[in-house]
Amino acid sequence: MKIAGKCFFFFCMLMLGAFPGNSTLQKQYCNIYGSVYIVDNPREADYRVFVEETEGSADLWVFDTDDKLFADRPGLWFFTETQAFADFYIYFDRSKQLADFSIYYIETESFAGCND
Repeated sequence: MKIAGKCFFFFCMLMLGAFPGNSTLQKQYCNIYGSVYIVDNPREADYRVFVEETEGSADLWVFDTDDKLFADRPGLWFFTETQAFADFYIYFDRSKQLADFSIYYIETESFAGCND
């Protein structure tokens, strides 16, 4: 009985991402790219994002592309005004604590991606 309880606790902690080795839950934002639509309601968003003022504090460095075809790898985003053309929806949060991850807009395309 004690072993079953410990296994259940370990499984719950693993699924919640409580262990540092669980990078799938913690680094999901590293694979985000494509067309982005900005929503006004956080419940409609796939991701809640906080915009950092310094690049060192951001989880993801984002380059805003001029064409959807160029948003083909992590960190390259094309902002669309048409909801149907978006690959994912984001909500810009004013609080970093409520955001899923933080971004910093960079000016050089080759630096886009995860800030490891």
